[in-house]
Amino acid sequence: MRRRSIVQGDPTVFGQFNTGTVGTTFTLSGLPAGTYDVTVRRKGYVTATQTGVIVTAGQIGWNPSNGAIDSDDFAQQAAQALRNVVAVLRATGAGPEHLVRLTWFVTRREDYMSARKALGDAYREIVGEIFPAMSVIVVSALLEERAKVEIEATAVVPE
Repeated sequence: MRRRSIVQGDPTVFGQFNTGTVGTTFTLSGLPAGTYDVTVRRKGYVTATQTGVIVTAGQIGWNPSNGAIDSDDFAQQAAQALRNVVAVLRATGAGPEHLVRLTWFVTRREDYMSARKALGDAYREIVGEIFPAMSVIVVSALLEERAKVEIEATAVVPE
């Protein structure tokens, strides 16, 4: 299945909709036929749900209460990104137990490797003893300048 990031107001995906629209049904072009439940997230990122499959947009370590990245520490940013992933899942009626895949995009391999213990501790605290398939990909940069990690998630909720 072809995946796309869905950004609020991108008319090439499904036309305009208002900020704050939550749980509105849209027909999305470029994705398999069906009706998707679209949940608006801060700064225009959304998740799409179809028949129990939840695909999140990449979540970075921004604080949802102020829209800012509160720390330049890699492990703290990763922990907040995980909290944001779990919040998106909860908003769709799912939870960490439904995760089947996580993709991590990191800007420095060294930061990831040196933070492994802190990452493991934060992961178990936030996600629990759930270990879906995971990939870590080193990228040259992320869209948000201060972001050091971005996490995408896929979850499946049984019908």
